[in-house]
Amino acid sequence: MQPMANEDWHNQTTVVEFILLGFGDLPKLQSLLFLLFLMTYLATMAGNLLIVLLVITDEQLHTPMYFFLGNLSFLESCYSSTILPKMLAGLLTGDGSISVKACFTQFFIFSCLGGAECYLLSMMSYDRYLAICKPLHYAILMNGRLSFQLAAISWISGVLVSTTLTVKISWLSFCGPNEIDHYFCDISSDIRYISCSDTCLFELSGLIFACAFTLPPFLFTLLSYVFIIVSVLRIPSTTGRRKAFSTCSSHLTVVALYYGTLMLVYMVPRSKNLRDVKKVLSLFYTVLTPLVNPLIYSLRNMEVKEAMRRGCKRLLIYMTP
Repeated sequence: MQPMANEDWHNQTTVVEFILLGFGDLPKLQSLLFLLFLMTYLATMAGNLLIVLLVITDEQLHTPMYFFLGNLSFLESCYSSTILPKMLAGLLTGDGSISVKACFTQFFIFSCLGGAECYLLSMMSYDRYLAICKPLHYAILMNGRLSFQLAAISWISGVLVSTTLTVKISWLSFCGPNEIDHYFCDISSDIRYISCSDTCLFELSGLIFACAFTLPPFLFTLLSYVFIIVSVLRIPSTTGRRKAFSTCSSHLTVVALYYGTLMLVYMVPRSKNLRDVKKVLSLFYTVLTPLVNPLIYSLRNMEVKEAMRRGCKRLLIYMTP
């Protein structure tokens, strides 16, 4: 029986492309969804790249806090550019096909950026912890060299986790079905349905790596904010507490939005009945978070607003003959 099974397996055709089903079950809304996600993509890129430009060009934003913010905005720009263009093409043409190599590449970049963002958010929380809990020593502890090293650790961590997961996926065999019920190549969620190999080892290692690379930064972020809240509550004046908390409220909002939806997506049981729910929840951390980050940091941050005003003045002076 076993040789026969092996013979049948070898006779199966190897998959050369996957089909991203996306939002194909909503045929009447394809045009509306295309316009909605197109406007979202343009707004996301404009907002995040504007913050990157401000951090680079405005000397008053050359601080560790805004260095991390510039990294986060650049990361979010890459995030959106990894997922939304392919989604938009599928909505416009109705063709959700993507080659296996392109799918693996998208999964690699998505995993890299997701892992890097988890660590980058934790580094930003540590920066806020030092600024609020150790204000007299902040300039010494969080210097330019340390902030660069922390940002580098974040990016390297993302590369490590994505490389490991992508290599493990490439070892599997794909011989059908080739449909991924998602709007991007999050292969890990559908791996047991699209691979003809035994995926137990991959799913186990994926769970271990997910816990190892996302749980520590999450706990570190949580612990940092516990100390921050305790320190803020010890400030005697209401004005002082409000001012101290305003310096980290933007980051706390982003952390809650990102981690909240991320944990919901990957903690929901893997059931075909819940795929639509997971697909909608995935929109929060892949589309909504990159969109609202610039709004949160610009609307709630006076220094960013002032940098925008200075930038507009310089632009007007430059354009005036």
